[in-house]
Amino acid sequence: MTGSFDDLLAANARYADDFKLAGFDGVAHAGVALVTCMDSRIDPLGMLGLRPGDAKMLRNPGGRVDDQVLVALVVAVSLLGVDRVLVIPHTRCAMASGTENEIRERVSQASGRDASWQTFGAIQDQTAALRDDVARIRAHPLIPESVAVGGFMYDVDTGRLSQLV
Repeated sequence: MTGSFDDLLAANARYADDFKLAGFDGVAHAGVALVTCMDSRIDPLGMLGLRPGDAKMLRNPGGRVDDQVLVALVVAVSLLGVDRVLVIPHTRCAMASGTENEIRERVSQASGRDASWQTFGAIQDQTAALRDDVARIRAHPLIPESVAVGGFMYDVDTGRLSQLV
């Protein structure tokens, strides 16, 4: 696999030549944390008019609020200047494109390996899941009521956000 990453290392060298975040304090300067999907059609900072250093970004399949995301949000709110949390799933998400068994089958076919044991977190109703995720954050005992928490849907075809919760 030597050489598999040469293009990315070359791009990193160019990036480092003009690196401006040295000594950055790690605080979310816009007070924002966002939870969104790992989908490559999403530019988390760009879609909100933010820049590196403005926000804490948490990404996973479907943009769900699981236990690890809650831990990260508690740290972000308690130690890293976050006072606004956005949960942002998106249209045409693979995690909302079938049942858990259908996704397992597609992964099994694509990988050539049995994925029947793996939980992927298929989403049957994105709006209901978003409401549950926002409620889960709001109910966490280490996230104060003063933290604004909102649920939004990102449209991958228009780039627009709509607040749903």
